[in-house]
Amino acid sequence: MALRLVQFVHEGGRRVAAVDDGGSARLVANVASTYELAQSAIATGKSLEATVSSLPAGPEIDLQAALSEGRVLAPIDHPDPAHLALTGTGLTHLGSAEGRDKMHKAAASAEKPTDSMRMFLMGLEGGKPKPGEVGVQPEWFFKGDGSTVVGPEAPLVSPAFALDGGEEPEIAAIYVIGPDGTPFRLGFALGNEFSDHVTERQNYLWLAHSKLRQASIGPELLVGALPGHVEGSSRIRRNGAVIWEKPFLSGEDNMSHTIANLEHHHFKYGLFRRPGDVHVHFFGTDTLSFSDGVKPEEGDTFEIEAKPFTLPLRNRLEIAKAQPFEIKAL
Repeated sequence: MALRLVQFVHEGGRRVAAVDDGGSARLVANVASTYELAQSAIATGKSLEATVSSLPAGPEIDLQAALSEGRVLAPIDHPDPAHLALTGTGLTHLGSAEGRDKMHKAAASAEKPTDSMRMFLMGLEGGKPKPGEVGVQPEWFFKGDGSTVVGPEAPLVSPAFALDGGEEPEIAAIYVIGPDGTPFRLGFALGNEFSDHVTERQNYLWLAHSKLRQASIGPELLVGALPGHVEGSSRIRRNGAVIWEKPFLSGEDNMSHTIANLEHHHFKYGLFRRPGDVHVHFFGTDTLSFSDGVKPEEGDTFEIEAKPFTLPLRNRLEIAKAQPFEIKAL
């Protein structure tokens, strides 16, 4: 039986619930956050699951009601949002190159493969090294800090200057850095790695700009290993009706890199091993509505679901108002 953790608001305060395979949830006593739970596990040398088991089980919780009432939070956060890094890797899935290659084909000759295709092929050849060896490094990008993490049912807000706000159904891994700089993986969550694909399509060197957006994770943190094969669905609803839907695959069986290789190339930087920090790292996708010519509109709802997660991740698209600013000399 796999353990899942959910952070939510209960009786006016933050709490954590433990969820079983059937979706039944119980309050975890004496704990206010996943971060607090992880710190306790690290300090005692126990696993996260053993730490939860050692605490008294509280009353049963109706998570569906909490979700519909907007009380479910992202499954991880940090007391200081500046100490959460939101990052990701792309071109890591066996079907991920097609859409990206189409996006960038106009900038390359017919004979010369795009940088995207070259990166993907490098992953196919060297992304799954033998245990103890280091494979080829993947594409990598930065999305923001804890202030850009959005919980389930909360809006994903696209900046006023953005040319597009599109979904990316992915799996994200969640880590807390221990006192000695050791990264501890807590588990995995569903994610919507929200991006501006029109900006990226105009010039591949604008990928970094296109990724500086909010992202949503949750509702559940799946503790332990991710299954080798993850099969899910991504859809967009407009005025309640589904206007686009497509399956997506994840898990190492469907990836050109191992998770261990992606982790190595993220945490090899000492900057990302700062004690106490939280990392949310997206592993990529093979499915985009943008590749099918869909343009999401304000008010559309992105919906992502996949086993072994028991709850869907839903977020409504909103467009921010312009925020004028002035740069002043001191």
